[in-house]
Amino acid sequence: MHYYMYIIKSLNTGRYYIGSAENIERRLQRHNKGGNKSTKKGIPWELVYSEEFENRKDAYRREMKVKSYKGGEAFKKLLI
Repeated sequence: MHYYMYIIKSLNTGRYYIGSAENIERRLQRHNKGGNKSTKKGIPWELVYSEEFENRKDAYRREMKVKSYKGGEAFKKLLI
């Protein structure tokens, strides 16, 4: 089983959301159906970046690392 760190972008607001999940497609559907309080106002969302990991712990660790970039240059480089 694989896990993912992902970045989605709101087509409504232009904001980004960083998360981790086992199934990106299902998670993106949940975001777009308003199933997440943090992303409800940004619907619709599109996947703009993802990385695959062997386990949930590594995906979560990477999620926290990317969130620590706080939208700086390291974050921007991921999206290129």
